[in-house]
Amino acid sequence: MRSRNPLEIILLIIIILLLSCEVRVNSLRDNSVKEKMVLDLSGKWKFRLGDDISWKEKNIDDSNWEEIYVPSPWENQGFQGYNGYAWYRASFKLSKDLSDNQLYLILGYVDDVDQTFINGKLIGLAGGFPPNYRTAYDAFRKYYIPKEYLNKDGENIIAVRVYDNELDGGIISGKIGLYISGDVIEPDINLSGIWDFRTGDDSLFLKEKADDIKTTKLIVPAHWDIQGYQDYDGFAWYKKSFVVPKKYEGENMILLLGKIDDIDQTFVNGVLVGSIGNWNFKDIPKEFNKYDEYKIVRAYSVPAKILKPGAENTVVVRVYDGYRDGGIYEGPVGLITVDNYLKKNREIQSN
Repeated sequence: MRSRNPLEIILLIIIILLLSCEVRVNSLRDNSVKEKMVLDLSGKWKFRLGDDISWKEKNIDDSNWEEIYVPSPWENQGFQGYNGYAWYRASFKLSKDLSDNQLYLILGYVDDVDQTFINGKLIGLAGGFPPNYRTAYDAFRKYYIPKEYLNKDGENIIAVRVYDNELDGGIISGKIGLYISGDVIEPDINLSGIWDFRTGDDSLFLKEKADDIKTTKLIVPAHWDIQGYQDYDGFAWYKKSFVVPKKYEGENMILLLGKIDDIDQTFVNGVLVGSIGNWNFKDIPKEFNKYDEYKIVRAYSVPAKILKPGAENTVVVRVYDGYRDGGIYEGPVGLITVDNYLKKNREIQSN
């Protein structure tokens, strides 16, 4: 076996270093979120066939409902061949050590369509109900729960409206429960939840009050494809109004937008604060799926002078999706002070 000359050894070292750098960059840009279960919700839930939107409310009488095991298709539990609407309900109480955490409800996989409520408030949806039916049987359900929706001192009610079109139905698989995120930065002002949304490309959406522009409501974060816009590629706009508490007056902040599929331009109170992707294209790229902007976690600087403490603020996100799933699809989503952002980054790196 011949020995390598010094030049070959140097070239080999350079190649190894370049490959290791590429792997590290990709891992940083596509770092998967780890959740920690804090309350297991698998087991017997209340269950009823049919559809009545009042069943989402906390105080309805469900004492005469059936019981069904979650997760498992309802076909395996005495409802063989049933296709249509059904509702699930379950209750839980928060321990004191969880009352201040940012909590997520994971329902795993629901076949085919769901709307999910906490104490009567909508926290998530996937797919489309009739007459605009769209299945979302393959969408993983992870829904952020706003703290103001929770009863910290008593019972909380989860209600899940489900529509099944064929084959298995219901909450069919997954580790069902309440979770906290283990390796992400939780914002000081959480902006997950319901946002205004419209397809197309109209800069009038940047106006503080754009009452003349028709919008729909979407859950953020979640792909728009599982919320009635299946296979839509092109331009879209998101908008969220929020109040910055006065205690953050004079604070420079970071806007966390999680991951966006594919590229974005983001504005706070009409001022551009960040952008990912090439917005100078003249023609829609034919092979947009070769780009990896959808893997990049968004974190944009928001100077204190842009924000209006104690008053209404708006964040607007212009998105272009060129291939497959689209939209603001993974969190965290919200504002955090620069000091807290740096502190939590250090804590994550040290773990």
